[in-house]
Amino acid sequence: MDFSAVNWLAVIVAAVVAWLFGAAWYMGLSKPWLKAARLDPATMSKSPLPFVISFIAELVMALVMSLIIGAMTGGEPSLVAGLVFGFVLWFGFVATTLSVNHRYEGFGWDLTIIDCGHWLGVLLIIGAVIGWFGAGEVAG
Repeated sequence: MDFSAVNWLAVIVAAVVAWLFGAAWYMGLSKPWLKAARLDPATMSKSPLPFVISFIAELVMALVMSLIIGAMTGGEPSLVAGLVFGFVLWFGFVATTLSVNHRYEGFGWDLTIIDCGHWLGVLLIIGAVIGWFGAGEVAG
């Protein structure tokens, strides 16, 4: 893997914007999400750890998306390519994984739809930012 072609600013911006999107998504859908996830806010931990883990995961996703988009576009990413890759990766891996996991865990489709919507937004945002910012400085 060629990490020299990674636009690190794009990776960081993508992760920050995706994390902020997730905060807004779940704040707006907190009541239906809590009900779908069968969680009681009174008994939930108030730890910041899930928020930290979310941000680190989105940094990793942005880095991997940058590597994939860079490799698949010959180092010339675009906004459209970023959106397409974001959607394809979401559809092929995230939506399928959540659908399977939630069925085995006994959750309803309402939780799957809420969570899938969040991850679709995250991957579209990451792909758009990576594609919009373009490739990093290529060593040569």
